[in-house]
Amino acid sequence: MITGSAVELLPLVFARPQEALARARELLGSAPGPHDASVAHQVIGIWERDFGDLRAGLGHLNRARRLARESGSAEREADVLATLGLGYVHAGRTGASIQALTRACELATGATLPRVLFRRAYVMWVLGRHQEGLEDLRRAIPLLRRGEDTIWLARALTLRGTLYLALGSVERARADFDGAEALWDTTGQEHDKAIAVVNRGVAAFRSGDLPAALHHLEQAERTLAELGTPSYVVDLWRCDVLLTAGLARDALREADAGAERMDRLGGPASRRAELVLTAARAALAFGDHATAIDRAEAAARAFTAQRRPWWAAHARLTLATARHATPRPEAPTTPTPAPHLEAPTTPTTAPHAEAPPSPTTTGHLEAPASREATVHSEEPGSPEPAPHPQEPASREPVRHPRPDDPAALAQEAAAVAARLQELGSPDAPRAWLLAGRTAAAAGRTGEAGAHLARAARARHRGPAYARVDGWLAQALLAGMAGREAGVLAACRRGLDLLDEHRMTLGAAELRAGVGAQGAELATLAQRVVGDHPRRLLAWSERWRASALSVPPARPPEDPLLMRDLTAFREISGRVEEARSAGKAVPQLQREQHRLERAIRDRLLALGAEGGRAARPGPGGLAREVLRELGPRRLAEIVVIDGRLRVLLCGGGRVRAYPAGTLTGAAAEAAHANAALRRLAYGAPAAGLERAARRLEAELLGEAAAHLGSAPLVLVPPGHLHDVPWALLPSLRERVLSVSPSAAAWLRAARIPPPDGPVVLVRGPGLGGGGAEVPVLAGRYGAATVLENGQATAQEVLKRIDGSSLAHIAAHGSFRADSPMFSSLHLDDGPLTVHDVERLSRAPYRIILSSCDSGRMEPVGGEELLGLSAALLPLGTAGIVASTVPVHDEAVVPLMLALHDGLRAGLGTAEALRDARAALPDDPLHRATGLSFSAIGAA
Repeated sequence: MITGSAVELLPLVFARPQEALARARELLGSAPGPHDASVAHQVIGIWERDFGDLRAGLGHLNRARRLARESGSAEREADVLATLGLGYVHAGRTGASIQALTRACELATGATLPRVLFRRAYVMWVLGRHQEGLEDLRRAIPLLRRGEDTIWLARALTLRGTLYLALGSVERARADFDGAEALWDTTGQEHDKAIAVVNRGVAAFRSGDLPAALHHLEQAERTLAELGTPSYVVDLWRCDVLLTAGLARDALREADAGAERMDRLGGPASRRAELVLTAARAALAFGDHATAIDRAEAAARAFTAQRRPWWAAHARLTLATARHATPRPEAPTTPTPAPHLEAPTTPTTAPHAEAPPSPTTTGHLEAPASREATVHSEEPGSPEPAPHPQEPASREPVRHPRPDDPAALAQEAAAVAARLQELGSPDAPRAWLLAGRTAAAAGRTGEAGAHLARAARARHRGPAYARVDGWLAQALLAGMAGREAGVLAACRRGLDLLDEHRMTLGAAELRAGVGAQGAELATLAQRVVGDHPRRLLAWSERWRASALSVPPARPPEDPLLMRDLTAFREISGRVEEARSAGKAVPQLQREQHRLERAIRDRLLALGAEGGRAARPGPGGLAREVLRELGPRRLAEIVVIDGRLRVLLCGGGRVRAYPAGTLTGAAAEAAHANAALRRLAYGAPAAGLERAARRLEAELLGEAAAHLGSAPLVLVPPGHLHDVPWALLPSLRERVLSVSPSAAAWLRAARIPPPDGPVVLVRGPGLGGGGAEVPVLAGRYGAATVLENGQATAQEVLKRIDGSSLAHIAAHGSFRADSPMFSSLHLDDGPLTVHDVERLSRAPYRIILSSCDSGRMEPVGGEELLGLSAALLPLGTAGIVASTVPVHDEAVVPLMLALHDGLRAGLGTAEALRDARAALPDDPLHRATGLSFSAIGAA
């Protein structure tokens, strides 16, 4: 028997959806009057819209409207019309949506009016008419406050925060999200509260704060699990964040686990298929091609069965990409089993919100983030649009060309490209580029040229990542025609565009990841200019460590730029969402183009004002480096087609010398590091000297005989940054520093030393107890010392911000799978690289006496991530850190001698050289000294 008013069912559907559905059906079984029957059908319609069948939901809502009219209640009809308007907009029926909401506003009075205004504001947000949405909320929120309508006020604040986020006002958005959560705490609307937390995660993701995004999504998932409500929206968002953070293996596990939960608890087949495709992309991101192929095939079959041609075509693109990337194995590999990943063979009638390919670290293989934000007018789940009425049903078979059948793969890639072109996907140029590559691999030169020409047409229009693909295709075409000047011009334009695109991305991982899209452009140019050392240096620097010159994702000095960057990321995601659903939203596209122009103009203005260093021209970099070097030498190691070449700069010249291979150098570096690790743990390491000589031959080749005796700056390629450089015989007694790029060294050399404090930090659990810290405290006198429980992450960040010298004795953990989550272990837990990015100005010099603290991981080509890589663009000019584990007690005399040199006025490289020479002459101390490097210029 139903107790209480039927109207109580409406808030219940957002607090305990399953209970509301059961009670609504029970109410209908009791032959209610028109008013209560209208409420029951409205509740069922909302539930179907969010968790079931959108078309069925619209049927119930139309029935609820007819019954509301019969009841004679204008307020009842207005409320149902507003709900119906939301359903229409998610079904792609924009005109019907606006008509229903306009009529609802005409009928509504009293407490119903602000609720209707709220729903219309939501529709304006969906349509990209943000100012109109804010205007409706400007009227609604005061009415809701006066009426003490807590639930709807919380929803309105959540929506306003999302609108602010779309306009780039991050702080206003966060304030509204905070206010909404505080209101939800006073209600029983746990589901709405969970969605508010999801929105906070989305806001953090859009603004580039990936750790906060993961925290909020995890919190929301726990709440949804307690409610027994599907959390597929959280699953999809978290996979996006994990892929952006470079945690591709974690993203694969999450996607598979989410699919398993859907099978166990129920959930829309459309979302399950999206998770399967996400799993495919995640596997592709870390090179598990067999699993990528398995998941992509499953996703393509599911999307085809669901009559979702956009998604099916993108799944086929991922499948073709994985097959093209698959090496020819001698024996087949077995993919990780997929947990019940197939969708039902019957097409679903309510596909959920379509989204294009998610951001990953697979370089130029994926599109930018586009998952729709999850704020809702009255529903707990993500809006679920039906397929566009004009979108044709897909009956295309999923082809399965074998990896060892280049002709079949070329045919499939061309078919996928043509289909994406037909669908208007911004990924079509990428697909034509793949088609050109596969055709070339199959020996079909004519077809390859035609496909590349189609890809090249995108270089003047569309999203930035598609235009970069277009310039790459143009460069390949010029190369096929033997036009070297055309190759260089296309490469230059593509890399310029990539720099602009990188500036719109909030997270360091994503900025570094897009570097892979420039890797081939730079390589093509390097091949053309390989016989000209100065030009080769310029092109090597053109894309090396470019992400290190981009400010981290924190409020910059220019608030207008921050606003536009955030708004651009939000709008871009929603444009892709609309495209994938087959809907044209010209308002959003116009706003996207406006913001892109505004960001470009603002960045150019910042460069002119001196806020951001302009990039030197092709010949300018060599001149500037040679001028700054003075008597010093700089050796940049360049990789072209797997071979190493050393560009030796100094004395007004740039000379090129051949060296070994990248594979050989990496193998020898691994042997040398293994030997140093054994020595650190007290084990013998025979053959270390032979390994050092072999390593030098591979890395420096003929250049070793021409280094002279002057101080040397080494600029290795990204995959060789963990080399123990001081181990090399010709470098062992030399003043030696390392830098990610010549441009990074140039910037560091020009940083003026601040008049800041000295900060000494001693973390917990050190084998030697961080014994150098008390001694150094006595020598420096006025230094700030943090130890014995005071060395917390927040306190350390506060004290080292703007310091002249920071010494941190703490254990470190390096995350090769996601370097930005590498950390130093302090009294209250880890201090991650993400935390370090919050510094206003990093220490001018920093000494990290912990294990692995100097390691940097290459991402997306030659971009580097890690603690040292995060410090350099924030104002650190000199770093001393290790690239291998070190013995805690043996570190102490090295650190004391190093600081003696710094206090005497030496730079970090010279002080480190002298400190090594002052160590006891035994294998353990020698290995400890060789494990540390000076990074930077100070």
